[in-house]
Order: sequence, then C-alpha cells, then structure tokens
Amino acid sequence: MADVSTSRAIEDEDEDFNEDESLSERLVGLTEMFPESVRRACSTTGSLVSTATKTGFWLVKNILWIASSSAVILILPVVFESERSQQHEEHLQQQRQILLGPNAAVSGGNAGSLLPGMNMVPPPPMSQRPS
Repeated sequence: MADVSTSRAIEDEDEDFNEDESLSERLVGLTEMFPESVRRACSTTGSLVSTATKTGFWLVKNILWIASSSAVILILPVVFESERSQQHEEHLQQQRQILLGPNAAVSGGNAGSLLPGMNMVPPPPMSQRPS
C-alpha cells in the first residue's frame, strides 16, 4: 500500500513540474549542463549556417534573375526572327501555289524563277548589247 501512495506522489510531482516550466525554461536549463565552449561552438555553427543559407539564397536568386533576363534579351529576338522568316517562306510558297497551281509548290526547283519581278528571258549575248 505504501508503494502505491509513493508512486502517486511521484506522478503528482511530475505533473506539477511539467505545468510550471515552459519550453524556453527547459531549453535554458539543458544548455547549462554543457560547458561554455560547447555552447559557444554550437552558437557559432548555427550563426554560420544561417548566414550561409541567407547568402546562398540571395546568390541563387540573383543568378536566376540575370540568366532569365539575359535569355529574354538575347534569345527572344532570334526566336522572333526565325518565326518571321518561316512565315515569309510559307507566304512565298502560297504565292507559288496560287500562280503555278498546286503541283508547283511541291515540286520546287524552277518554280522560284516564276515569281513576280523575276525575268525568265536570258540576257542577250555580249555582242548584241547596246553600248
């Protein structure tokens, strides 16, 4: 019977102890059991990790900004120009098809010489040219 009352008294003391002490007080109490050199080393290590993380995040953020803005400035004009060139080629192919019929656009070859503004007549020989 005495053992039961003693164990209940210990449990009551543990419950009271848990309620009266906050988490920060417990952590401070735990740090006091380590020597000052260990506490200082842990504090320094934590500060270095925090600083390295912040610096690394800042560096990655700036590198990504520089890379993306450079890509927009340098690559997009090339993409737009190639797209414009492709549309121009498609337009010329449609013109050939309209002028020469559906088979001219597929066959290619000499169809390009029949575009407007292109002369089909060969130049006269040198001896017949006016001076």
